[in-house]
Amino acid sequence: MDSKKFKMVDESFTCLVCNAFIEPLSYTARDHCPKCLCSLHVDDYPGDRLCKCLGILRPIDIEKSPKDNLKIIYRCDKCGMIKKNKVAIDDDYDVILKVMAHKY
Repeated sequence: MDSKKFKMVDESFTCLVCNAFIEPLSYTARDHCPKCLCSLHVDDYPGDRLCKCLGILRPIDIEKSPKDNLKIIYRCDKCGMIKKNKVAIDDDYDVILKVMAHKY
C-alpha cells in the first residue's frame, strides 16, 4: 500500500453490527469496532471514504505479521473483498481469540 494514499481519519462512530458507541483511537485512525471487530467498507484506500460498497467487513481470521503485529483479516459481506488492518490496543482480546479459533 502506498502510504501517500493514507488519510488520517480518527472519528467516533456507532457500530452498525453491535450498536456500541466507539470513541476515536487517538494514536492512529480508528478503522473498526473494538467490541466486535467489524468495520464498514467505506474506503478504497485508508481514510479516503470513496468506496461505494458500504458492506460490513467481518473478521474472518487474524494473522501475525513479520514484525509480530497482529492484523485482522476481513471479508466484506456485500462484495466479498478481503481487507486487512492492524489490531488496536483496545480491541476485545476474547473476540480476537474467537476469530483466531474460527469460532466467531
